[in-house]
Amino acid sequence: MSSDEGDAGTRLPFLRRVDDRRRPRIRRGVSLLPSLFTVGNLFCGYACVIYAMRGEYESAAPFIGIAVVLDMLDGRIARLTGTSSDFGVQFDSLADVISFGIAPAVLTFGWGLAPLGRWGWAAGFLFVTAAAMRLARFNIQSAGGGDKRYFVGMPSPAAAGVPAATVFAYPAGIADYRGSLVALAIVLVPAVLMVSTIRFRSFKTIDLRTRRPYTVLLLVAGALVLIATEPRWVLVGMAYTYLVSAFVGLAWTRLRAKEGVREGGKSEQPPDSRTPAAS
Repeated sequence: MSSDEGDAGTRLPFLRRVDDRRRPRIRRGVSLLPSLFTVGNLFCGYACVIYAMRGEYESAAPFIGIAVVLDMLDGRIARLTGTSSDFGVQFDSLADVISFGIAPAVLTFGWGLAPLGRWGWAAGFLFVTAAAMRLARFNIQSAGGGDKRYFVGMPSPAAAGVPAATVFAYPAGIADYRGSLVALAIVLVPAVLMVSTIRFRSFKTIDLRTRRPYTVLLLVAGALVLIATEPRWVLVGMAYTYLVSAFVGLAWTRLRAKEGVREGGKSEQPPDSRTPAAS
C-alpha cells in the first residue's frame, strides 16, 4: 500500500482494510482458585455415579455431601477474592447438573427405584430435569438481582442432599416394590420443590468478615462433633429439616397475613349507628 493510501486510511477509517482493523482481544485464562473447587465438585458427582453403578451406596452417598460443601465454597471464595466471572458461573452450573442432578438420580435408582422398572428411571429423569431447570432459573434471577435472603424454589444442592442423606442412613437398599414407593417420594418431592415458587432461606447474606461472639465458634464446634459422632442421623435431620422449613415459613407467613387482615378489618369498621357519636 502506498503512502497516499496509508494517509487516506488514517484520515478515513472506513477505507481501511478489514485485516488492518484492530480485533478485540479475547481474555484467556480462568480464575484458578474458585475453579479448583468447581472441579472438585464435578469430580464428586462423577465418583458418586461410579460407586452407585457398582452398588456401593454407602461410599457413593457421601460424595454428594462433599460436593455440597465445595459448591458453597467456590462461589464464596470467588466473591471474597474478587475473581467472579461469567465463565465461573456457567462452569459451576454445569458441574451442579452432574453433582446435584444426575448423581442423585443414578444413586437413588440403583438404591430403591430399580424395582419400579420404567417408572423408576422416569422418576430419576424428572429429578434431573428439575435440577437443570432450577439452575437455569437461578442464573436468570441472579443476573436480574432480587432478594438474596431467599431462594425461589429449593436449591439443587439441598434437594440432592435429601436422597443422599437417606441412602447414607440406609445403605442396604430397597428390593421390595412397596419400599420403592418411599424412594419414589424421596425423589419426586424435592424435584417438585425445585421448580416451585416456595421460598427457601438463603445463607449467602451471612458476612464471615464481621466479628461474632465466641459462642458462635462453640456452636460450630458442637455441630462438627455431632456430625463426626452420628453422621447418618445428623445429616438426615439437617436435610429434612431444611426441606420442612419452607413449609413452616410459608404457614407462618400466611398466618401473620390473616392476623393482619383481621386487625385491619377491626380498625376500619365504621362506628355503630346505635352508639352516640362523641362531641
